[in-house]
Amino acid sequence: MNRKTISTTNAPAAIGVYSQAMRVGDTVYCSGQIGLAPESGLLAEGFEAQAVRVFENLKAVAEAAGGTLAQIARVTIYMTDLTHFSKVNEIMARYFTEPYPARAAVGVKELPRGALIEADAILFLG
Repeated sequence: MNRKTISTTNAPAAIGVYSQAMRVGDTVYCSGQIGLAPESGLLAEGFEAQAVRVFENLKAVAEAAGGTLAQIARVTIYMTDLTHFSKVNEIMARYFTEPYPARAAVGVKELPRGALIEADAILFLG
């Protein structure tokens, strides 16, 4: 199996024992992104700002892998408050066009660094 680590300074560095993404063949597995600004490492203020930053971070990782958000086949979104579900749809519409990726939205008790939202993704580059 041919694996390649994907890394970019345009998204926050990993804050644990993992890579920003791994490419295996034509598939890229993006680690979860929270709303950290890559340049400062600070968490954006509020749900909407964090959600926008999450998708900007995923976009940066996708581009570092040689792809785009349009190549994301699956995204999983984790939220500490599911009442933000419609806001996520609104923000995702800024970043994705049809055909939209498959998606799951999961309510969780808490996220790293007190984040309100996190998302991971799978891209297909083939």
